This record gives sequence, structure tokens and C-alpha cells, in this order.
Amino acid sequence: MPPRRRRQATNQGALNEAARLADRLQQAGYTKRDIARIIDRDPSLVSQFYTKNKGAAFVPALREVLTAVQAGGITDLPELTSIAARHITRRTTASGARARVRGKAVLITPTGTGTGRVAAQAIASGSARLRPLIAEAARLGLRLAFTVRLAKTGYLHPSGSRTDSPGIRRDVIQRADHTEERSYGSAQTGGFDATDFARRVDATGGDVTAAVHQWLVETGRIRADAQILHLEIRTWRPR
Repeated sequence: MPPRRRRQATNQGALNEAARLADRLQQAGYTKRDIARIIDRDPSLVSQFYTKNKGAAFVPALREVLTAVQAGGITDLPELTSIAARHITRRTTASGARARVRGKAVLITPTGTGTGRVAAQAIASGSARLRPLIAEAARLGLRLAFTVRLAKTGYLHPSGSRTDSPGIRRDVIQRADHTEERSYGSAQTGGFDATDFARRVDATGGDVTAAVHQWLVETGRIRADAQILHLEIRTWRPR
């Protein structure tokens, strides 16, 4: 019996226009995550250009961005994002009304209170939905705190250690799957400067997961190979 042939990658001719444009941007040196930032969407959507035939609404924006890169020599992501924004329109329903779209995990009240949560799939792609929350908190001069969940063996300090998260009254949440949730920062302890965390996120190219993970490693709280499984960001206005 002859060996079974491996399935070939999707033929370039079978890709939709959004995927073809995304390919050309990647050839120009941009990653899928960069493209997602340019069109202000989650990186998973860019992957769906290839797997689920999505992206038609972003074709005009991607064309303009590609032209700006190839003909205009523009490489700055914020500038490309601005160009794309002018060519992205909301979908409409059959009746002509604007289609409802899923909102970002960003809602900061007048008192500064805001919360954003992400789980495994979003964390794997850098928790991009939390970046606008942190950026807005930094713009407003807010404080923030966060809760992470990872395997018990990933933490360097025992459960409830004041060295790990001093002043946090909330109990450590232990789960049946041998993971723990621990909180860092609170309104009672003052929390963290959102501006500092926004800088950390910018330094990782917008990867919120990496920024939080880096802080936890740098401050001696988790092992370098520990994997964050759940992440929550909370904000408030300092008193």
C-alpha cells in the first residue's frame, strides 16, 4: 500500500481577497498580530481569513494599507492603523441597518471602574482585547490590579504568602484541576500605575499576556516556564 500523501497547504488561488492581501503584508514583514492591530481586531479574526473565509469587510482597508507600505514607504503601525480606520465600515443587515458587533472588553465608568477578562484562546493570542482597557486606564491616570490563574506548581511562593501578594485580603482560589487564582494589587493597597503597565504592554508589541507574565517573573512570583490560563484586569480612580 503506497504511503498516504500529506494534505497540501491551501492553494493561493483558493484564498479569499482578505487572505491574499494579508499574505502580501506578511511578505512585507508584518505578522498576523500586526495586521490585527492595523485593522483594530483580534488576531484570531485574521486567522479566520484563511480558515473561515472571513475578512471581506476589511479588503478596502487592507488594500490601502498595502499601497501605503509598498508605494508610500509607510511602516509605522499607528499610521497604518489610521489609514485602515478610514476604510473600515460596519456591516449592515438585510434591512440596511448597521449590524451589531461584539464589543471589546473595555468599559470604564466615570468613577474609573473597569474590568476585562480573557481565557485560554485570547491569552494564547496575547490578550489583545485587554490592551485598550489598559491604554484607556493609562490615559485617564487610573490604577489597576490583576488576577491570574496558572498551575499551582508555576508559583514560587506558597498559597497565601504575604511575600507573593502583600495586603490582598481576597483568598487564593484553588481549583480542582490543580490551578490557583491569585490577585495582585487592590484599591486598599494602591494597586499599580496603569501608565507603567501600558508601557510594558507597548514594549511587548501589544501582548498583554507577555507583559503580565514578564512582571510576575521579574518580581519573583512565578517560574519562567509557567503558563497563564486566565487573566483579569481591574481599574479604578485613585483617591
